[in-house]
Amino acid sequence: MTIYAEEFSGWATKLKTQDIPSDIQEVLSFLVKDISGVIVAARNEDYIQSLIKTYSNTGNIIALGHKNVFDVFSSSIICGTAAHGEDFDDTFEGNPIHVGATMVSTFLSAGQFFKLNGEQILKGIAIGAELICRMALVSPTAMHKQGFHPTSICSVFGATAGLGAVLGLNQKQLSSALGVAGSMSSGIIEYLAEGTWTKRIHPGWAASSGIHAALLGRSDFLGPRTVFEGTHGFFKAFTIKEIENDFSHLVEGLGTRWECKNLAFKPYACGTMAQPFVDCAIQIKKQISDLTQIKLIKAKVGEGTVHRLWEPREEKNNPSTPYSAKFSVPYCVAVALVKGGAGLEEFNVTNIKDPEILKIANLMTYEIDLNDEYPKNYTGTLIVETIDGKIIEAKQPCFRGGKKQPLTKEDFNSKFNKNLKYAKLNDDQSRQLEEFTNSIFVNTDFSKINLF
Repeated sequence: MTIYAEEFSGWATKLKTQDIPSDIQEVLSFLVKDISGVIVAARNEDYIQSLIKTYSNTGNIIALGHKNVFDVFSSSIICGTAAHGEDFDDTFEGNPIHVGATMVSTFLSAGQFFKLNGEQILKGIAIGAELICRMALVSPTAMHKQGFHPTSICSVFGATAGLGAVLGLNQKQLSSALGVAGSMSSGIIEYLAEGTWTKRIHPGWAASSGIHAALLGRSDFLGPRTVFEGTHGFFKAFTIKEIENDFSHLVEGLGTRWECKNLAFKPYACGTMAQPFVDCAIQIKKQISDLTQIKLIKAKVGEGTVHRLWEPREEKNNPSTPYSAKFSVPYCVAVALVKGGAGLEEFNVTNIKDPEILKIANLMTYEIDLNDEYPKNYTGTLIVETIDGKIIEAKQPCFRGGKKQPLTKEDFNSKFNKNLKYAKLNDDQSRQLEEFTNSIFVNTDFSKINLF
């Protein structure tokens, strides 16, 4: 019988940096840069300021984007929350889950505390990212349907595995650490009801919990090795029973097939499955000169997305907060039609009250497409009917920013620079942060994230 935490730990503890393929290293390099830009973009937001007030001056660790200092756990919470707070961070093609917010934040904080070098940081992020992606494939959509946020409940294992491996835990210790992580895993999706802040903190809490679990494992604290597949294990607790678990995804092809190569990078600051519909809306905007002529907009959607992005209809058509708007396809489509995009600037109090945007959002309806490929592929189809009977249709066949239509280096740099501008960093600060992200795996210098 396979004990999956033990087998994964065996691979992780033996992995050498040179075993990580160059294309995976490139993906992870993009990940660090993308997440760092998103972290600083959120530095002035109210939910981050709440955390600064909570945790300031608890240690001597820098939290990227802030002049205050924190303990290693608090720093990881702040960075992870900022990384995910605007929903502008990476996602995973195969079952939506955000990897970078936890993994990069873990090593931005623990890297300082444990004085890790570039090779250790690369190895740690690679191991953790791989485990998170593989967990997402075991039971696609089943965690969301059970009411949990996969990013939150899976990422604690990634942080534990990645940090534990570079701190030198042996196979038994790391298996136990993963067992401990199972009891630290948490994160429900009730934030959807009112657009509140709890989803934002999930990756940060997972990072902090992962650091705790790795340290407990290092001190020989015992956790259940059968944390994944056991009778009372993670997947029994956090998934609906109607969807069968395939645990082979956790270990099959380790080291030869890297699932984290399928990380996708967002062009828009909103929920993963809203992104293809934003692309459709931008296509349609080019074909219709007068938005008041729109009579109806129908979207063809995957069934698994309805409960998060379409229902309850009143909240989705009239979002109560800018954060709630990020998880409303009606709003995302409407703001893209009116403003021409769905970046950080489009999700604010003014826009969610804009009569023109809300009128269009309330013209939207959806139809479940039984042929939709979700969660294997993220697509979008919009069909617009005008008052005079004209039909305009737009399709986005894949996630733009993913494996089928990746962002270019120019796209990455543009997004990074826009995020730094949004954060109000000056030229010297921006240059310093870019130097840090570009060299983190080769010549790590954490003094460069001390921007203030």
